[in-house]
Amino acid sequence: MSYTLETDGRVLEATEEQTAIIDFAREPERRNLLINALAGAAKTSTLRFLCKYLPVDPTLSLAFNKRIADEMAKVLPGHVRCATMNSVGHRVWGAAIGKKLVLETKKNYNLVKDAIESLPRRQREEAYDIMGDIIKTVSRAKLSGYVPPNSIPGKSILTPQEFYGGLDEEPDDWFCGIVDSVLATGIKQAYGGLIDFDDQIYMSTLFGGSFPQHARVMVDEAQDLSPLNHAMLDKLVGPKTHLTAVGDPWQSIYAFRGADTRSMSYLRDRFAMAEMTLSVSFRCPITVVKNAHTRVPHMRWPAWAKEGQVTTLEEWKADDIPDNSAIICRNNAPLLSCALALLRAGRGVHLVGTDLGPQLVRALKKLSEDMQLPQEKVHEAINLWEAEKLRKARNAGTIADKAECLRVFADFGPTLGAAIAYCERLFSSKGPIQLLSGHKAKGLEWQTVYHLDPHRIPSPWSKEGEALEQERNVKYVIETRAKESLFFVRLEDFVDATV
Repeated sequence: MSYTLETDGRVLEATEEQTAIIDFAREPERRNLLINALAGAAKTSTLRFLCKYLPVDPTLSLAFNKRIADEMAKVLPGHVRCATMNSVGHRVWGAAIGKKLVLETKKNYNLVKDAIESLPRRQREEAYDIMGDIIKTVSRAKLSGYVPPNSIPGKSILTPQEFYGGLDEEPDDWFCGIVDSVLATGIKQAYGGLIDFDDQIYMSTLFGGSFPQHARVMVDEAQDLSPLNHAMLDKLVGPKTHLTAVGDPWQSIYAFRGADTRSMSYLRDRFAMAEMTLSVSFRCPITVVKNAHTRVPHMRWPAWAKEGQVTTLEEWKADDIPDNSAIICRNNAPLLSCALALLRAGRGVHLVGTDLGPQLVRALKKLSEDMQLPQEKVHEAINLWEAEKLRKARNAGTIADKAECLRVFADFGPTLGAAIAYCERLFSSKGPIQLLSGHKAKGLEWQTVYHLDPHRIPSPWSKEGEALEQERNVKYVIETRAKESLFFVRLEDFVDATV
C-alpha cells in the first residue's frame, strides 16, 4: 500500500522505512513501537503518517516543549491531543487537590531566600554567595524525583545519598539542609495550589492524581526522558494503551541535567517494544552524512541529496562568515572569545542560551567589590575561586569551563568593572551570527555550521564509560546541524584584522 501526506501544498509519499513502520503499526497485534530516528530523518512526518493511517482512537502526543507541542497540534488530526508532560501534570494535580493552581515562576527563589534568612549570620553570607547554585539544586531535585526524608515517606525515586552524590560538587550539611527544607515547604505549598513549572510533573507524578488514559500515546525525544518522566509515563500507559516512542540514542546529551542515559533501552524493556529505524537524513548533505558515519555508520541520504561540503579551514575571518550561520562549540569559553572578536570586527552576534550571562556577571561581581581592580588581580581572584571550587568538585570540567569563561572577560577588560561591562554587552547582543554550545544546538539546523575547536571533544574529564559516550553524542549533534556546509575551525586560526 502507498501512503501519502499533504504538506505545504504538496503530496509527500512515505519512504520505504516509513512504509515499513506504518505497516507494522497497522498490524492487528498493536505491539508497542520504538523508533530510532537519526538526525534529520523525518520523525515528525512519520508521526503524522501514523496518526493518519491508524484507527481514529483517542491519542496523546507528548512533545518535549510547548513550542513543539503547538507545532504538532497544527499538523496532527483532531483526535490527537498534543501536550507536554508539564501541561498533563498541571491538569492532573489541579484535579487531585480540587483547587485552582497558581503558577509562580519565582517560587524556588522565594523559598530559598526565606531559608537563607533563617541561618546564622556567617552561614547566611556564604549561602547568599551561592544562592543560584541552591536554587538550581532544588530544581534538579524535582526533575530527578527526589523527595526529602523529612517530607512524605516512600515517595522519592532517589535516596538522599543517590541524589546528593550525583551533584557536581560535594555539598555541605547546611546546603543539603536548605535544599531539603525548601523542598518540604514547597510540597506543602503545592498542596495549597502554589506551584512552579517543576511542580507540574513532580507533584502529579509522586504525590497522587488520576492520569488520563488514551488508546494510544506517542512520545517524542524519548532519549531525553528523566527518571521522573519515566515514572509519569508509567501512569499514562495503561494495560490497553499502545505506546509509540521516537528518539535518537546517539543524541542523548542531557545526562548532566537529569536525563536517563539508558532512556530508550529502558522503554524498550519496560514496555516490550519492537524497534524500527529511520536512517535516511533529509537535512544533511552527502558529505555531512559520511562525516557522521564515525558515530552512526548506518546513516544514509536520499537519492536527491546535494553533495555539500565538509572542510577544515586553516584560517578564517569575520567577513567570510555568512549571516544566519552558526558557530558551535563543546565549551562556552571559546564561543565568548570568538563572539568578542566578531563584535570587534563589526559583525553582529547572538549568544544563544542567555542563562550563562547572568551567572558569569554574578561570579565576576563576587570576585571583589573594587570595580577598579586591575586585570592582574582579577586573574588572581579567578584562580583562587577556581581552586576553592575544585576542592569540592565532583565534575571538574564544569568548574574549569566557567573559570575559563571568566578569564575571557578578564583578558578583554583592563579592570574588573570593564570585564563586567564586556560581559553584559556581549550577552545583550542580538546579531545575525549565532554562537552556541553543542547542548543548546540540539533540535536546530542551519545552512552553514562552524564546529569551533573540535579537539575539545572529548572533554579531558570525560575519558570513559557513559561520560565518554555523551561526549561522542555531542560531536554527532553539532556536526549534523548543517544543511549545506560544515567547517571545522580553531579559535587560534581566526584572523582578527583589528589587532
